[in-house]
Amino acid sequence: MANDSLWETSAVKILRAQPGFELAQLDRNSTPGFTGNKADGQRLLEERGGVLSDLQELLYANGRSGDTRSVLLVLQGMDTAGKGGMMRHVIGHVDPQGVDHASFGVPTDEEKKHHFLWRIRKELPRNGYLGVFDRSHYEDVLVVRVHDLVPPTVWGARYDEINQFEKELVDAGTTIIKVAMFVSLDEQKKRLQERLDRPEKYWKYNPSDVSERKLWPAYQDAYQAMLDKTSTEHAPWYIVPCDRKWYSRIAVTELLIDAFEKMNLSWPPADFDVEIEKARLADS
Repeated sequence: MANDSLWETSAVKILRAQPGFELAQLDRNSTPGFTGNKADGQRLLEERGGVLSDLQELLYANGRSGDTRSVLLVLQGMDTAGKGGMMRHVIGHVDPQGVDHASFGVPTDEEKKHHFLWRIRKELPRNGYLGVFDRSHYEDVLVVRVHDLVPPTVWGARYDEINQFEKELVDAGTTIIKVAMFVSLDEQKKRLQERLDRPEKYWKYNPSDVSERKLWPAYQDAYQAMLDKTSTEHAPWYIVPCDRKWYSRIAVTELLIDAFEKMNLSWPPADFDVEIEKARLADS
C-alpha cells in the first residue's frame, strides 16, 4: 500500500475535537483515519520523521535570522498514555538544539506562591523553537479539580484564563498543537503491570498511579470539561486514541507536519555576500 493512501482522512481533520464530542464513546484502541497496520505505521513514522526534521530545521534557521514565530506541542494525558514515547519516537527525529522541552509535575513550593500560569510562561518556546510540554497548564483544571485542591470557583475560572492566555500566544506568533492522549483503563493496567514485571522499568513506576486509577470516572469528567471549554478556533484540541502506541506516534507526527507546513517557511537568505565568501574561502 502506498504511503499516500494510508490516511483515508487526514489526522488534522479526523482527530480535531468537534462540538458534541463524548469522551465516553471514544474507542481508545482505534486508529481514526488510518487504514494501514502496525508495520505500515512504523515504516511511515520513519519516513515522515524525516519530513518533520527538515521542517523543524527551517523554523530553527528562521529563528536564528530574526523570525519570532515558534511551535508549541502540548501533550496531556493520564499516566502511561505515552507522553514519554512521543519525545523519543516523534521529537527524537528532530535536532534537539531547536527543541525546548518542559515537564510539569506537582508544583514546587515556589510555584505555589504564584499564579498557576507563572511556571508555564517561564517554559514557553523561544523564537524559532519547537516547544514540547509533557503535561501543562491543564493540570490546573484536571488534577486540581479531581483532588479538590482549590474551590470549584477557582478552577472553574481557569478555563477562560487559559483560553485568553493561549490566544495571546497565538497572536504573538506561537502555533499551538494540543494533543489529548487517551489510553483505556485495561491498557493502562497492562502497561503498569509491565513496569512491575521488568526491573529496568521500576524507575517509571509510581505507586500513586494505582491510586489515581480509582479516580478514573472523575478524571474522565474533568477531561470532558477541558475539551468542551478549551478547544478553540485558535488552539483546538486533537483527540488521539493511545492504546496502539504506533498509531498515536504517527498521528502526532502528522499534526506537527501540518502545523509546520502552514507556516510557509523558506530558507532565510544569506546576510553576507556569497560570492565574496566563496573567494575568501578558496584563498584561505
